[in-house]
Amino acid sequence: MKLFFRLILLMVAFIGFNTATSAQENGKQRMTREQLAETQAKHIAHQLAFDDETRDKFIETYCQCQKEIWSIGPRHGKKVRANGANTPDQNSEQAIKARFEKSQKLLDIREKYYAEYSKFLTQKQIQRVYELEKQIMKRLSNKKKGNVKRRR
Repeated sequence: MKLFFRLILLMVAFIGFNTATSAQENGKQRMTREQLAETQAKHIAHQLAFDDETRDKFIETYCQCQKEIWSIGPRHGKKVRANGANTPDQNSEQAIKARFEKSQKLLDIREKYYAEYSKFLTQKQIQRVYELEKQIMKRLSNKKKGNVKRRR
């Protein structure tokens, strides 16, 4: 009888351990922004078949560019609460001007990094980088939209 209880106890412990282990393996962890940018850069570098030196320089430059873009703030689609009791026209004007300012900052960053890319990539490679980046963003956007639809 003692042997039977020990065997049952051992089986319960074994099953519990396996369940906890598989739960950790199956749990999806979100990538950080930095990890996502690096993964995107590696994917683009692989698609363009860069040599090792160019690949490393591209990944570093791409990640720096993304960090500067993130420092601008949330994307246009994100709603920012208005403070104060301004009229609707004043709020609209401020929002439009803020969008112009953000767009100009983004353009300045893109021009800066275009010049950086031009130092070690050809114009065709730079164009292909932008195309691949757009494809990646579109795929991520579609994936995000798909997740939202499934939740509803």
